[in-house]
Amino acid sequence: MFDSLKEKLGSFREDVEESAEEKAEGEAADAEAAESEAAEATAGETESTDGSATAQDAPDTAPAQTESADESNGPGFAKRAKSAATGQTIIEEEDLEAPLDELEMALLQSDVELTVVDEILEKIREETIGETHRFTKSTTGVVQRALRTALIDVISVGQFDFDERVAEADKPLVMIFTGVNGVGKTTSIAKMAQYLEAQGYSSVLANGDTYRAGANEQIEEHAEVLDKKLITHQQGGDPAAVIYDGVEYAEANDVDVVLGDTAGRLHTSNDLMEQLEKIERVVDPDMTLFVDEAVAGQDAVQRARQFNNAAEIDGTVLTKADADSQGGAAISIAHVTGRPILFLGVGQGYDDLQKFEPEVLVDRLLGIDG
Repeated sequence: MFDSLKEKLGSFREDVEESAEEKAEGEAADAEAAESEAAEATAGETESTDGSATAQDAPDTAPAQTESADESNGPGFAKRAKSAATGQTIIEEEDLEAPLDELEMALLQSDVELTVVDEILEKIREETIGETHRFTKSTTGVVQRALRTALIDVISVGQFDFDERVAEADKPLVMIFTGVNGVGKTTSIAKMAQYLEAQGYSSVLANGDTYRAGANEQIEEHAEVLDKKLITHQQGGDPAAVIYDGVEYAEANDVDVVLGDTAGRLHTSNDLMEQLEKIERVVDPDMTLFVDEAVAGQDAVQRARQFNNAAEIDGTVLTKADADSQGGAAISIAHVTGRPILFLGVGQGYDDLQKFEPEVLVDRLLGIDG
C-alpha cells in the first residue's frame, strides 16, 4: 500500500543526506584551512616581537574582512567553522532547495493536491532550516522528524476517535454513506456492519439507493451473509422514507446503529442532492460518510472537496487502499475538506476495513518500526 510514495519519500531523505555530506566535507576543509591560517598568523606574531614592527602596528584590515565574510555566509564563516570543528553542520535553506524541488515533483506525481504539497514543503522548511546536527549521522533523524511532523499535520486534520463517538452517541446512531457510483459504498456498509459487530454493536441496513436497478439485490446478498436485517422499498421509492423506516425498526428492536445506503451521486446532480438534503431533514443522521476509491487520486480529492461544499460530510472511507501505490488521496483529502479519513478498505473480505490512524500510516511510509 502506497509503495511508490514510500519510495519517493525515501529518495528525498537520501538526497538531503548526500547534500549534507558534501557540505560537511567542504566545511571540514574550511575549518582545517582556518586552523592552518590561525597557526601561521600566531607564528608570524611571535616572530614580529623580535622585529621593528608589531602586530599592533599592522593595518587594521583583517577584522573588517572577517565581518564581511560572516555577513555574506548565512550564519557566518566563524560559526560554521566552529560547528565543523566539533563535527557538526547547520542546515541552511540552500541545502534543501534541490531536494525540496525533487520532493515537490514526487508528491505531485503521487496525486497529492497542490495546496497540500505546499503545506508539506513549508513545514519541512520550518522544522529543518537552522537545525544543527552531526554531519550525516544525524541528518536522517532531522529530515525524518521533519517529514513525519509535516505529513501527520496534513493528514490528521479534523481527526476524531470514531469508536469513542459511536460509544457515546444516543442509540440508535444513524450513519449515512454517500458518494459517486461504483466506488464501493454498499460493500463498505457491509464491512462497517461487520466492524461494528466486532465492537459489540448491532446494526440494521437500510437501502436508500432506490433508483439503481439491482441495488436491493446487491445489498440483500450482504445482509444475508452477515445475518443482518435489511429495510428496503420498491425501486423508485423515497430514499428518506426507507432510512426513516430503518430508524423506526432500530428503535423498536433495540438495534444500536442504522447503516443507510444512498444513490450514487455527483455534487452537480441537483435531484440526487435534493434527496440527500431530504434525508438530512427527515432522519437527521448522526454521521454522513463520503466513500471514494483511494486509487482515484486527484479525482477522489476533488470529489471530496466538491461534495463537502455541497453537503457537509463527517468523514471519508477510502476503498481499494491496498491497490493504491501513490497515496495522494490519503495524504490530501482531510486537509482539503477539513474532515478526517476514518477508514481504509484494504481487501475484498468483510473484515478488510481498517481504522485510519495517521501516525501509523506515516510511520509505515517512512519505514519507522512501531
